Amino acid sequence: MEDFARLAEHAAALLDAHQNDRPLVLPTVWDAWSAHAMVDAGFRALSVGSHPLANALGAPDGEGMSLGQALDGVRHITSAVDVPVTADMESGYDTPAPDLIAGLLGVGAVGLNIEDTVHSQGRMRSAEEHAEYIGDLRRAADAQRVHVVINARTDVFKNAGDFEDPTAEAIRRLNLCAEAGADSVYPVAMPSVDVLKTVLSQVTLPLNVTAHPVKGAIPDQLDLRQLAELGVSRVTFGPLLQSALHDYFGEFTRAWH
Repeated sequence: MEDFARLAEHAAALLDAHQNDRPLVLPTVWDAWSAHAMVDAGFRALSVGSHPLANALGAPDGEGMSLGQALDGVRHITSAVDVPVTADMESGYDTPAPDLIAGLLGVGAVGLNIEDTVHSQGRMRSAEEHAEYIGDLRRAADAQRVHVVINARTDVFKNAGDFEDPTAEAIRRLNLCAEAGADSVYPVAMPSVDVLKTVLSQVTLPLNVTAHPVKGAIPDQLDLRQLAELGVSRVTFGPLLQSALHDYFGEFTRAWH
């Protein structure tokens, strides 16, 4: 019971952090070492990325690792740091919502990212299907009495050629997810600042963008001040923190080979 009380506190803190004037930056980590490094750098909440976690395990992204492997990876991180942690659960690993929420809470995470690309089937969920799964996740979390922070992702812009009006379709999907119980939304691969402005004007929930920690956010390498001025509420690094470190490791060790 004490563990669930602590999870509820972490979940409430994570949810509240989305409501500040300054965007919430959730550095994307993949193991205990990177989690410690980001907490030591001053961050008070973390995201676990499926892509960097899979890289750390030698598996491909896109549910190339099993759900068990993903949850074990999250457990290592939540056991190492005492801050709220949200985890990328890809499209849910074909797992019913109650089981996914139970697994997530069981390893100490209080938020999750869920996308609408079903990797095992090589397709995107319909807008209604994705919203239904988001709603199932919300109800499952409510049953556990922990307000798990749900970040609903759409891959419409990654598959823009499949839609007559990708921007309108992304907005429709995000708003359906909001109605279903999501707490934030994530239109990945945003193509331009103009599109970002349009989406922000028509979606009421906090919106997540991806950023490179050195080069800036997608789109157009925006910095934190610019994102705040636009109204972006949440920033994650996806695989880009890990890839940036990969590049720097080469520079650091050049004199040694």
